[in-house]
Amino acid sequence: MDQGAARDQVLDAAEELFYGRGIQAVGMDDIRSLSGVSLKRLYQLFATKDRLVEAYLERRDLSWRRRLAEHVETCADPEGRIIAVFDWLERWFAEPGFRGCAWINSFGELGATSATVATQARLHKLAFRRYLEGLTADAGLSRELAGQLLLLAEGAMVTAGILGVTGTAAQARAAARLLLESAARARPTSPAE
Repeated sequence: MDQGAARDQVLDAAEELFYGRGIQAVGMDDIRSLSGVSLKRLYQLFATKDRLVEAYLERRDLSWRRRLAEHVETCADPEGRIIAVFDWLERWFAEPGFRGCAWINSFGELGATSATVATQARLHKLAFRRYLEGLTADAGLSRELAGQLLLLAEGAMVTAGILGVTGTAAQARAAARLLLESAARARPTSPAE
């Protein structure tokens, strides 16, 4: 097995176990067993569990943001793309095995003791905020609105993860629509209008 395939198998196992059971509850031997990669090879690929956790969160971040963007980009209307974020969240919350946000979970579990986890969680949330800022800018709306939308989305993630219900995304979407309507009313009109 080449290094790339072994790395993918280890990261697949890490994602399943870390997301499903929590980072602290999973040992490197658990990763070895599920991945089928020898312990020696595992440590060649990831010298420490901390490095494996970092790689898991980095890869999950790229996948999560790509999936979100692919869904949002199917909508042509700039304000509709903002609402599509919440549509995507609802789909994500309904996926089998959904356990909430991996970065919120990992930060809650290890953020106070692991600089790696804290950094990865912050990078992910900042990237999500920048994405929302781009969407609001495309719609001609304020950057402040992006922060409000971020709070709605993050609150929906936490609530869905804890309560195990998808309806939080619909509630956040309804609140986002109200914010968009309010922002549109507050938008200055041009002299030609």
